[in-house]
Amino acid sequence: MAQPAPGLGVDFGTSNTAAGYLQDGQVRLIQFGPGQTTLPTTFFFDFDTRRMLIGEAANRALLAGDEGRFMRALKRILGTSLMHEPRQILNERVTFVQIIARFLAQVKARAEAESGLRFDRVLSGRPVVFHGTGDPREAAAEDDLRACYLAAGFREVDFMPEPQAAAIASGAAEQPGSLGLIVDVGGGTSDFSLFRSDRDGITILSNHGVRIGGTDFDRSISIDHVMPQLGKGTELRKTLGPGSTPTPNGIFHDLATWEKIFFLYTPQNRRLVAEMVKLAHAPEKLTRLARVLERELGHEMSFAVERGKIAANAGTENAAILLDQIEPGLTLPLSPQALADSLARHAQALGEGARETLRLAGIDAAQVEKVVYVGGSSLMAMVSQTMKAQFPTAAHTFSEVFTAVADGLAIAAQDRAA
Repeated sequence: MAQPAPGLGVDFGTSNTAAGYLQDGQVRLIQFGPGQTTLPTTFFFDFDTRRMLIGEAANRALLAGDEGRFMRALKRILGTSLMHEPRQILNERVTFVQIIARFLAQVKARAEAESGLRFDRVLSGRPVVFHGTGDPREAAAEDDLRACYLAAGFREVDFMPEPQAAAIASGAAEQPGSLGLIVDVGGGTSDFSLFRSDRDGITILSNHGVRIGGTDFDRSISIDHVMPQLGKGTELRKTLGPGSTPTPNGIFHDLATWEKIFFLYTPQNRRLVAEMVKLAHAPEKLTRLARVLERELGHEMSFAVERGKIAANAGTENAAILLDQIEPGLTLPLSPQALADSLARHAQALGEGARETLRLAGIDAAQVEKVVYVGGSSLMAMVSQTMKAQFPTAAHTFSEVFTAVADGLAIAAQDRAA
């Protein structure tokens, strides 16, 4: 029988998940594959094998064109009524609480198999805000996530703000007297923690968060560059009388939103778009939209947007969004300037979030000595450019952007058990 362990730290993310525990004073991150310390937070319900695949296996099944249902960014629906609505998947009715619990149960099983320990306790990261400051769904979102962990087999569940965990992992406690800001930009949220390190460790002076992350970056790029090629901004002939009416925007916005794509594949939507094609002034574009819904290509399209975003951010020559799966040869150039234009409003929101964090603590920007970036989306040039403009005298450093939160949670889980 495996011995119980003090606790497992789990960073259940919108896009990726990581987990770890402390052993002999060292953080041990769970390996989800050779050299892989993160697991894509993705799900694929395979219609042939009747199994739920997660992580890279789910991604491969989608890209291989296997018959099934793909899901991503489920963290963003925590706290909403969707979490508890039963849905028919693979001959059973399940809720999203059960689906996420099965994912977390596999994380737990891998951690126990690798460590030889039994993890009854979990310290989970949580965004500073799931939906927004003062949003009534905040408490419900944490309750939902706790329910997922309990259903996964954990007996005790505790939470820590993700940027606070990242501050612990950054080694800030080893630099007494310093004042720093953690900027944690993940897949679904951006969180800020202002901290001061002293002899007793780290003191969090203020936490703040905004519901903006990498999936929102993808959404803006898709709306600006992809959706016009599928008919957004075009017009339809009126069914009665002369004149035209704008093509409804709702379906384009949902198709550009990772967590909503799954819900679009309905007979009603397919019939609606078929009627739109008949009335379209630009039928070739609406035909592409019809093809996306009929062949269920929404997630493949979003992955293409994500790849284009990464290429443009890296300054890759001739970076583009490649949409061959929708139409052979359909390629949409994405220059660094076009990327910056699409993300400008998010840059503004991130800047406002950082300023609000300082205001809550009564600290001036000039007092901040260092800015530490974590979260995969913090690698976007727009993020560091925005922060450097606000904190020009601070040292700017990147931590282990994909695993810093899990590192800090593992350390804190040990401390809480002591």
